[in-house]
Amino acid sequence: MASDGAQTQASSTETPASGEGRGPLVAILSGAGISTDSGIPDYRGPQGLWRRDPEAEKLVTYAYYMNDPEIRRRSWQLRRANRTLDARPNAAHEAVARLERAGTPVRVITQNVDGLHQLAGMPARKVLELHGSARSIVCTQCGARSGLREALDRVEAGEADPGCLVCGGILKTATVMFGQSLDSAVLAEAVAVAKACEVFFAVGSSLQVQPAAGLAGVAADHGARLVIVNAEATPYDELADEVVREPIGTALPRLLAELSG
Repeated sequence: MASDGAQTQASSTETPASGEGRGPLVAILSGAGISTDSGIPDYRGPQGLWRRDPEAEKLVTYAYYMNDPEIRRRSWQLRRANRTLDARPNAAHEAVARLERAGTPVRVITQNVDGLHQLAGMPARKVLELHGSARSIVCTQCGARSGLREALDRVEAGEADPGCLVCGGILKTATVMFGQSLDSAVLAEAVAVAKACEVFFAVGSSLQVQPAAGLAGVAADHGARLVIVNAEATPYDELADEVVREPIGTALPRLLAELSG
């Protein structure tokens, strides 16, 4: 999981209508591993933050965050260190957007909160952000929203735990923290995509976090070709038609080029 944050809003993403583009519907489930080449840390990989510092999970656990000012202060410092706003799409993100521009029906279901698929050129309506977006901030009391840059500027100016400028409530990134539920509408759309696709890529995900991981099984059960691209073994490898251990930045562009070719 590459997320810390609040309830995600319902997405406008829709399953493709008959005749959209050409070729089979391609679904891409992306996890933290797709963004490591962009400088965003992998949380569950061999060198991931959760393995190096299990206590760090408290920084993105809703109950701890809401009840402990020190946890919030540390969380804001983690956001500063992540530099999400400075990250740029890499070859894997660009390959996905290129496939969509070529006319292939593509839907992205992402566990990431970095917005890099959209920055690479994927239309926002075709990206389902299961864990929300770290590029915006939400007040947990009044629901007011603002940009992450604005909040980080306040932290860098000396506010260790900036409050809502509207009501003074606790601010957090607009993502789903541990202990919160995914948006049911977004999850329902993701399930519909998994059922409808003919090819399902699971890229850079440990496939350990449910319900997102279960989408791979849903796709396979409904007849999709399942391709897993991940450095380590996943619980769904035995279901896969193809498992690729090569670096994502080279493997995914090749696989998608072969698909469109």
